[in-house]
Amino acid sequence: MPHSSSPANDQATARPTPVQRAGGRFGLERPRRGRQPGPGRFLVAAVVAILGSLAACAAIVAAGTAIFPATAGYEHFRFLDYAKLTVPGVALASLAWLAVTLYTPRARLLFGWLTVVVTVGGLAPDLWILYRGAPPAAVLILVVMHLALAAVTYPALVLIAPQRLEPRAPRS
Repeated sequence: MPHSSSPANDQATARPTPVQRAGGRFGLERPRRGRQPGPGRFLVAAVVAILGSLAACAAIVAAGTAIFPATAGYEHFRFLDYAKLTVPGVALASLAWLAVTLYTPRARLLFGWLTVVVTVGGLAPDLWILYRGAPPAAVLILVVMHLALAAVTYPALVLIAPQRLEPRAPRS
């Protein structure tokens, strides 16, 4: 007698999709409030990430132009030029940290991978301006600046405003 298939059997034996496998790896689930960092710690972490990123970029520009004097005065090394991209970028990363803590109990792992992906993607404009004729030494300095943003922002957020392990019990 042929085996009959039922929807319940088909679902039980269906292979998980790549999205489902990734969700399992990172523990993605429906949003659960209470695991997010406290608001005070989050604000401190975001400010530290923004100010630390700006300070790191300024130090890298100073060191880079000292090592490569021909890059002094390069348009992308002006404080306001990189600050107008750094501040919103780090602010968005901070909000992403809150979102990730809402959807997974293992937020540091997922946020770490997202940091890598966004940082690598953020190098695309650097490669574009190199292709368009920007001085390679200047582009190298910009790449180091992008890497510094990740190196400052990730630890600032996950260490200063860590994810709570368990949701808070509702107050009576």
